[in-house]
Amino acid sequence: MYFKSTFFEDYQLQDKRITLGRTITETDFVVHAGHTGDFFPHHMDAEWCATQPFKQRIAHGTMIFSIGIGLTASEINPEAMSKGYDKLRFVKPVFIGDTIHSEITISEKGESKRPEYGTITEHVEIINQHGEVVLVCDHLLVVKKK
Repeated sequence: MYFKSTFFEDYQLQDKRITLGRTITETDFVVHAGHTGDFFPHHMDAEWCATQPFKQRIAHGTMIFSIGIGLTASEINPEAMSKGYDKLRFVKPVFIGDTIHSEITISEKGESKRPEYGTITEHVEIINQHGEVVLVCDHLLVVKKK
């Protein structure tokens, strides 16, 4: 992790970066359930899940979001602030043993209410080891101009 100043003018539409991968473990399921209180059987009960359509436990969508976004946090831009996330969708299930990575594309640039800043939208896709998109969202940033 390191600091790198990137100003609004430095962002180019369609620029893309790809993170390293991370394998999802049973420990991830247990820790996330403990942090959130989400002990639904879809995530925690292997016997019950065997009777359901996916035949195995599925990862918490919020966990995949957290891990996938965490993978993008290798560079600290002191010129940018996150405004949050839009259009979050859990597209496909993630299972214990799946490996995910994130692909981030600059999809929009715009003006901000304050003239010394601009807005950037990063389209985020979290992808499994089969090349399937499992989660999508848009990350909204406010970025200082030069």
